[in-house]
Amino acid sequence: MTRVEYRPDPMEATRPFAGGGFEDRIAVVVNGNAKRVTDDLVDTLSQIVRDGDLFVSRTLEEGEDIARTITERGYHTVLTGGGDGTFVHMVTLLVKQARAAGKRPPRFGLLRLGTGNALAWVLGAGQGVVADLARIRREAGSSKLKVIEVDGKITPFAGMGIDGIALNDYNRVKDAMGRIPVLRPFAGGGLAYLVSIAGVTAPSYLLRKRQHVRIVNTGAPAERIGPDGQPDGPPIPTGATLFDGKARAVAVGTIPYYGFGVRIFPFAADREDRMNLRIVDTNVVEVGVHIREIWKGRYRSPNFMDYFVEKAHIEFEPPTALQIGGDPAGVRESVDVAMAEPIDVVDFYAPPAALGSSEETSR
Repeated sequence: MTRVEYRPDPMEATRPFAGGGFEDRIAVVVNGNAKRVTDDLVDTLSQIVRDGDLFVSRTLEEGEDIARTITERGYHTVLTGGGDGTFVHMVTLLVKQARAAGKRPPRFGLLRLGTGNALAWVLGAGQGVVADLARIRREAGSSKLKVIEVDGKITPFAGMGIDGIALNDYNRVKDAMGRIPVLRPFAGGGLAYLVSIAGVTAPSYLLRKRQHVRIVNTGAPAERIGPDGQPDGPPIPTGATLFDGKARAVAVGTIPYYGFGVRIFPFAADREDRMNLRIVDTNVVEVGVHIREIWKGRYRSPNFMDYFVEKAHIEFEPPTALQIGGDPAGVRESVDVAMAEPIDVVDFYAPPAALGSSEETSR
């Protein structure tokens, strides 16, 4: 049987607990492959989290087993520890299993253990794993998080083109640094990103040809967003071509951030029923000169085109790299993106009363 919990006895995961139901308990799922998930951290978590509620996943198969166990037990809240990709993976598994079982998906939260952690900027996590666990019951509330379905995965952001290519470059640099003892402590961190962007992605960007991109609006009427954040021009009807031309990247998001607090989707929070679709056709010089404004989401340029979209079909010629939630998702010639049903999340910016009742708040 696949081991699904950090326990001496792998069979323990299937045995009933004497403590009764799990509706008022919090499950913690950590990515055992994440750089910051060490044996010491797991030992610390096992002393804080209630018996049987800590899960360590190191393979996709273990993740599926863990999701099945969590769904069967009926946990009210599930926290994931790792990067945004870990969150996306577990949310996708748990939402699909819960709906298949006719159950309401749990509330999801994030323990900041990854490198970029875009969601940590949105939900207020990041004071430290132990501190955040203590804050959950004392001061965290709940909110709804808009999400997108991309290639069967539930995520707050995804992208095709140069950002997917940059992610692949980063993974190669991270792996190379991890094989060199003196550099190993820096692999998987901000230094690896800097080296990969400056040393690999940027130089190749100068030589890489712009790709042909075609985007069709497959949902409700879409809107072009002007520099002031207001609709620019008439609505784009269902079935109409939203864009057909050369570009470097297409990204979609329901939260403003990528990793490290980069505000890549400045209009993502402006519409509850739409994602921010951004088409990028910039160059290294423009990025270098305006990097501060781009980072903060303040830069406006004809080379950054923004739309409010419900659903869209995106095509790249030739095929290009796709990333979903900050994890590589292969090379694709096309992908469909669509707004999905929002999920409940632990939100440290929301007061505990936002849960809606004293009974829920006590959880």
